[in-house]
Amino acid sequence: MVKHVFSVVIVVLVLIPARAFSPLSHRKIISGSSQSTQPHSSVMKSDNRIFSATEINLAPIDYEQISSFLSSPMISADINSLLSPWSNILCNVFQTSGNVPFIPSLTVNAMLFFSLRPKLITMLTPEGFAHSLALGTMLWMTLGWRGWTVCVLYLFLGQLVTKVGFAEKEAMGIAEKRGGRRGPENVWGSALTGVVCASAAAFSVRTGAPFLGLSSDVWILAYVTSLATKIADTFASEIGKAYGKTTFLITTLKLVQPGTEGAVSLEGTLASAVGGFLLSIYSYLVVGLIPTFQGVAVASFSAFVATMFESLIGATMQEKEGLDWMTNEVVNFFNTLIGASMALLVGSIILGY
Repeated sequence: MVKHVFSVVIVVLVLIPARAFSPLSHRKIISGSSQSTQPHSSVMKSDNRIFSATEINLAPIDYEQISSFLSSPMISADINSLLSPWSNILCNVFQTSGNVPFIPSLTVNAMLFFSLRPKLITMLTPEGFAHSLALGTMLWMTLGWRGWTVCVLYLFLGQLVTKVGFAEKEAMGIAEKRGGRRGPENVWGSALTGVVCASAAAFSVRTGAPFLGLSSDVWILAYVTSLATKIADTFASEIGKAYGKTTFLITTLKLVQPGTEGAVSLEGTLASAVGGFLLSIYSYLVVGLIPTFQGVAVASFSAFVATMFESLIGATMQEKEGLDWMTNEVVNFFNTLIGASMALLVGSIILGY
């Protein structure tokens, strides 16, 4: 096969240029009315310019001959054998159904993460970077590039809204720690539910059977909803702390300071609805993970309701004596779990996914 590959290279690099540029053996130089034939190596001067007597003949390329050569069975087979492995790799890595092998998933994520490292290190701690790489690899393996981009959008939207009014929130002592950079506890507190849903969806696709009686579409809807829930919570918290004019406790409606666990505001509540809708509509319109607009409505509504439950959990259980384990990351996990569970219930019963 190698000698045939060399044949292709010779055609492209040697035969085509040779046909295109062939020097003439002579050039006629006209002076007045007389003509004289000069050897091809002679040089003449005119208008302070020097012209070589060598003339290039731009002969037409015989494309039919080249095409015939390249399309011959032997050469075509060699070209296909060279391109086929790469084509198969790309198809496997970017297949829309997910279930991508581990090594390609890890390789693509490593390349993307390290190419974006200057930006990512402003959003993640070093440990958070490593754990996000592991998370990205899991999501690419289970849901492919489409599910991966939903999580990436969540990360960038969350970082963007965290920076809104950051100086003022920092002065009040209610800004996110580490300048808003996420660590491993933030990564898994926000995405563990999503990984479980993505794995269930991938299992259902691979086996062709429902997982725990639920189809892959329902599990994918739950995956999107889990991240929509978390971004809705982030929008509510960050916008509420930055712009909330009246902040009250969700359990007693008592006025409290912005940043109080379980506190809500009109501005934050509206922002919550916007955040959940943005991630849901992206999953429907851009990457097609959610098949219908009704699914967008379910994901958005579930995310909004789960965010209200998160405020309730924060007001009643967080920072309470004997409940030291109820950290913000644990609350985030329960928050996403509630949103995903609602999507599983509504998606399977009402939407018939």
